[in-house]
Amino acid sequence: MTLVVVYNPVCGDRTAEKFFNEEVLPRLKEQGKIPDKVIATTHPNHAGETIVELLKQTTESLTVILGSGDGTLHEIATSLHHSLDRQVQSQVAIVLVPCGTANALYSSLFPSQSDDPSYRLKSLNLYLSPSPTSIVLSSATTVVHPSQPGGDTRSSVAIVVASTALHAAILHDSEALRSSHPGIERFKIAAQQNITRWYHARVKLVPSHEHESVELYDVSRRSFIAVTEEGSIELEGPFTYFLSTVNVDRLESLFRIAPLHATLPSRTPALDIVIVRPLRNPTINDDSEGSRLRFAEQGGIVLGGAYRDGAHVNMIYGSDGSVGSEENSGQSVVEYYRCGGWEWIPDRDDEHARFVCVDGEIFNIEAGGKATTSISGNIHGTQLSIFA
Repeated sequence: MTLVVVYNPVCGDRTAEKFFNEEVLPRLKEQGKIPDKVIATTHPNHAGETIVELLKQTTESLTVILGSGDGTLHEIATSLHHSLDRQVQSQVAIVLVPCGTANALYSSLFPSQSDDPSYRLKSLNLYLSPSPTSIVLSSATTVVHPSQPGGDTRSSVAIVVASTALHAAILHDSEALRSSHPGIERFKIAAQQNITRWYHARVKLVPSHEHESVELYDVSRRSFIAVTEEGSIELEGPFTYFLSTVNVDRLESLFRIAPLHATLPSRTPALDIVIVRPLRNPTINDDSEGSRLRFAEQGGIVLGGAYRDGAHVNMIYGSDGSVGSEENSGQSVVEYYRCGGWEWIPDRDDEHARFVCVDGEIFNIEAGGKATTSISGNIHGTQLSIFA
């Protein structure tokens, strides 16, 4: 088995190199684990290029001790997706050392938060233990389709999140804030910049497999129910929030946007989709500036619920449009679906609805185009797993 160490020295607070030199590499040496390579990435997609090249050179499985945030793991997954010339099936096992800003995957796998260095070594300690355990990661492939046949089709792979609407706008705008606000506070600033915007689009949700159903979380039953006997369903906008997760229940340590991934886990690979549509509020019936301003306050309540251990998924409208818990008798504020994929078709005239985020990578759908995302258990024959 090939063992390689890869870390991104500029991710997060730029302490990955120091942490690896002081904590990770000495621990490997103590346990007699000598890496075949130690690589500090020097440019975008360096990690992905490295993993693909190593897989081409060996028929063995590959273990990667990866010091990064979610973005570098996304680069690896996307590089595997695009390396179609590989003819053999392979396995890549990840030992994840969180060094990024949000570290969504690591926070989901190891939810107890701590500033102690030992917290960042949980995956490594499992790998070095007498009985190491790992889980297989699912992936979600997003394809951005042109408006006309023969146009430029782009694709990318998510290990954490694929989204549009507010979340994609936040990620798009937060990049301009990265230098002045390197921590997660930049995401909150970007959220405030976009909180009053609505996004006009149509969505089709498709099941995981033929003859299966798209499922919807029922707040009253606290369980998922089938919403069709089989086949897809369509939802009309406007939307304020549309986000799908894979492998995670949160996007940062306290932001549990998709809590049911952990509390009501799927038996098969699936996307958990969190949707907010403002016209479900019984007191809002038009897309006016006043309606947007009124609903923005409720949008803040919903996002705040994600910070309260995922409380937003059980919020219900009262007859007066207020947001409360189960004592209200109206519709659920959040539509929480579980399915195999989605198709996002933005209105031609809504340029803000044309952003798509795939693990932080931002795409712009051209007018008249669309984006599709689908779940998969591997990436072109490569199985990704993580010690957890």
